[in-house]
Amino acid sequence: MSDNKLAKRGLGRGLSALMADLDLDGPVDAKPVKDRTLVPIEQIIANPDQPRRSFDQTALQELAESLRQRGVLQPLIVRRHPKDEGLYQIVAGERRWRAAQMAQLHELPVIIRDLSDTEVLEVAIIENIQRADLNAIEEASSFRQLMDRFGHTQEKLAEALNKSRSHIANLLRLLNLPEQVQDHLKEGKLTQGHARALITADNPTALARRVIEQGLSVRETEDMVRSQGRSALDGKPGKRRQTDKDADTRTLEADLSAQLKMAVTIDHASGGSGIVNIAYANLDDLERLCQILGAAPKG
Repeated sequence: MSDNKLAKRGLGRGLSALMADLDLDGPVDAKPVKDRTLVPIEQIIANPDQPRRSFDQTALQELAESLRQRGVLQPLIVRRHPKDEGLYQIVAGERRWRAAQMAQLHELPVIIRDLSDTEVLEVAIIENIQRADLNAIEEASSFRQLMDRFGHTQEKLAEALNKSRSHIANLLRLLNLPEQVQDHLKEGKLTQGHARALITADNPTALARRVIEQGLSVRETEDMVRSQGRSALDGKPGKRRQTDKDADTRTLEADLSAQLKMAVTIDHASGGSGIVNIAYANLDDLERLCQILGAAPKG
């Protein structure tokens, strides 16, 4: 609770404003010249809470060579060190700072921002998301951090990060997988498609091993999960067979059921329409459901 209050106090300028500060993909002259300051490199230090711990040395060498030839075209985002007035702490741009040291540059262009500790951490997570080499689990974990620590919704993240809400939702579902399956995904042994198919399986860890050992395709993995579901339902009268549904539909059913704490089923028609069924156990559940639906934003 205290973390949430701290986050709300520290984020007065909002997520979109912090993203505008980063603007890592924009033109190098996007910031006005008056905002830039040249600072001796020895007065700049790294952020100790930077979520990115590993830096590819080969890529750093290549960037260092580019900086020797062209200089640092895009300034770092820094803040004044909270405990030492003569130093600046990196908010965004540690990779450029490391490469500049390798290139033996003496000063760097910076943009100085007045940011709280909470905002610095948030910007560091956002910059981490923008890495090209981020795997699906790392990206999903970054989304979860922004949501849990700073109270951002999937819609707000999608808008600020220029990503679709379905992209964020699908990645977040991967965090429901056992750690061993997540490790397979990080290591490239499984694709994101394989992992999504395994989310609703009864024993995803064992099935993941089969997928890797047998080199199964995503479609074959989905068929295997469906087959497992059929076996589980055999001989159990009164249960609907939902094994023909695709993995995304079954995952969405599970997500909605968990959020509402009621059983939710989704039936798609061939034309794209469908029916959502919500089963409530008592009148209290029905009243709560009516309150949830009545609170939905209009328009």
